[in-house]
Amino acid sequence: MRAFVMHRIGEVGVMEKPVPEPGPNDAIVRTTAALICTSDSHTVRGAIGDRHDLTLGHESVGVIHRLGSAVEGLRVGQRVAVNAITPCFVCDNCLRGFTSQCTQALGGWKFANIKDGAMAEYFHVNQASANLAPIPDGVPDAKAVYTCDMMSTGFMGAEHAAIPLGGSVAVFGAGPVGLMAVQGAKLLGAGEVYAVESVPRRQELARRFGADEVIDFTKGDPVRRLLDLTDGQGVDSAIEALGAEETFMNCVRATRPGGTISNVGYHGEGEFVRIPRLDWGVGMADKTIRTGLCPGGRERMGRLLRFLESGRVDPTPMTTHEFPFSDIERAFRTMDRKEDGIIKPLIRF
Repeated sequence: MRAFVMHRIGEVGVMEKPVPEPGPNDAIVRTTAALICTSDSHTVRGAIGDRHDLTLGHESVGVIHRLGSAVEGLRVGQRVAVNAITPCFVCDNCLRGFTSQCTQALGGWKFANIKDGAMAEYFHVNQASANLAPIPDGVPDAKAVYTCDMMSTGFMGAEHAAIPLGGSVAVFGAGPVGLMAVQGAKLLGAGEVYAVESVPRRQELARRFGADEVIDFTKGDPVRRLLDLTDGQGVDSAIEALGAEETFMNCVRATRPGGTISNVGYHGEGEFVRIPRLDWGVGMADKTIRTGLCPGGRERMGRLLRFLESGRVDPTPMTTHEFPFSDIERAFRTMDRKEDGIIKPLIRF
């Protein structure tokens, strides 16, 4: 099979690999559609250390090609989605309820981290009964693939933000995850949703997904604007969806005492992330900082797919480009460099 790999830090390409074999509890999925994530770019730049010929990708859907002998409730030929996070569901962290931290910190993130990823013609899924979710007949692959990461992560950002019913929330960064955080906040009953974003196309999408106001940080201090909009009180919740120190600090600055800062951004550089001391109430302002990694598992995926099946959520306006898998290197370069107004590229197999 063909696989898109990281040969070493800074170098990617397509290579031939054997089709993987399933263990008793596993599955092999034939890929039909995939998305490229910015975290793949972080990986190629060395954010998690060097990797050699590691298959990239963690946002793929497809058709079950083979099943392990112990897998129940699934069948060969079935259309399925699998989350970017594939926990084992039996280790201490999973049993404690922190499945994304399976075995160790970030250990639920197996694709393109501790095993080959899903940007290949076939990919391996561990604990298939727990990690694969059947795709409803009325949901096309081009929609279903958004449940793998963008919807799950963005919605988690809103869930972790503890937004009071009718409360206010600011989402810093309206990339794909931030846009889904905006959508998630609206679904959870936020009264006012503010998106902080400067790119016009992303501003437009933020409004489409539910932002009541978009704040362009290039035209003024976004924290001052948020304070003005909330009569000097600050927002009830803030979501960091970019992975930059400045936006994280602005989340702390913009959140009122007793509020929650939800971080879903990928902080891939630097040794530390600073907290603004005075805005943190010198450590005593009752501000909660919550972090998290994309929740996975069949139950979570089934719930996300129901949003698509019912039509309550349609993430596909984020698909700005489509490429065949044969053109995956150009697709990756375009996403990596954020060229041509790209937001999310769909890869067809």
